Amino acid sequence: MTSDPRPYNLIAELTYRCPLQCPYCSNPTNFGNTLNRELTADEWARVFREAAGLGVMQVGLTGGEPGARPDLKRIVEKAAEAGLYPHLVTAGTVFSREKLAALQSAGLISVQLSVQDAAAEGSDAIAGVPSYARKLDFARWAQELGIPLILNVVLHRHNLGHVQEIVELAVRLGAHRLELANTQYYGWALTNRAALLPTPAQLEAARSTVESARKQYPALELLFVLPDYFAEYPKPCMGGWGSQSLLVNPTGDVLPCHAAHGIPGLHFENVRDKPLRAIWLDSTSFNKFRGTDWMREPCRSCERKEVDFGGCRCQALLLTGDAANADPVCHLSPHHQIVAAAQEEGLRPSPAFRFRTLPASLNQASR
Repeated sequence: MTSDPRPYNLIAELTYRCPLQCPYCSNPTNFGNTLNRELTADEWARVFREAAGLGVMQVGLTGGEPGARPDLKRIVEKAAEAGLYPHLVTAGTVFSREKLAALQSAGLISVQLSVQDAAAEGSDAIAGVPSYARKLDFARWAQELGIPLILNVVLHRHNLGHVQEIVELAVRLGAHRLELANTQYYGWALTNRAALLPTPAQLEAARSTVESARKQYPALELLFVLPDYFAEYPKPCMGGWGSQSLLVNPTGDVLPCHAAHGIPGLHFENVRDKPLRAIWLDSTSFNKFRGTDWMREPCRSCERKEVDFGGCRCQALLLTGDAANADPVCHLSPHHQIVAAAQEEGLRPSPAFRFRTLPASLNQASR
């Protein structure tokens, strides 16, 4: 590349602990051995300072459920002290109004709340535990405290028919942005793909509803993310591998995206061993698929190679067995038939979910 890339966003996975069991969770399916090695608040403070020095502006405090960390307030304080924009990504169920207010006082600027469906029955069924009522409490507290609220709803075959009701819920809760993110198939979502994949008719109906809702509620920023499996072209991985964002997982490994840990042959450096700048600029893992020189055909000669950068490396690995292949989502990929065949799963009856699980002793969030 002609100049050093600059990351603008840090995804800080504080923990994989979470009281919910969502069957589309993007966390790894085999993370049990990481739970006793989480970075401390002081270690996160150093990461935030080093991230700010790289040019990072926003930090997304996520997980798992970041509210499971009893030291979350201190982590927020350290992010704010580093000059970052602290943004909380949460399921909202482990908070009180006082705890949320304390985070605001510590420097928290905005929150993203996940809701699984428009009504309690569907939302609780997907979450695997009763949680809808507490989510609404959290949204009300955010509104009372004046904290900007983003509502995020992962869409799939079981709630795509409720988009209008979901939009109306977002309006009632005072959200300024609604992210309708169709399931992307990594982690637990890939395990549950046959139970989650929608039909093309469901997607088209939802898309039409979104367009109408944009006219009905012009003050609500409404994002509708098409699932990769139904797109003509792939999305650029995190805006391009190692170009805009970086992720630090609970134990300090630094990755270009959520699912990169599964790519064989890549060693991901740890912030306990090396400075973040050295990892971002010089590590083999971040340079492996950075830019376009690594590309094979048909990506190498494609006019879109600097638009989508060959798509998702993790998806290429999961579906074709080789992370360097063209993302099979692309209709030009020689492996596109894999995605076309997978779409048929959405036309079959839904099997039972395999819910996200953790050892019982570790699956509790601190209140």
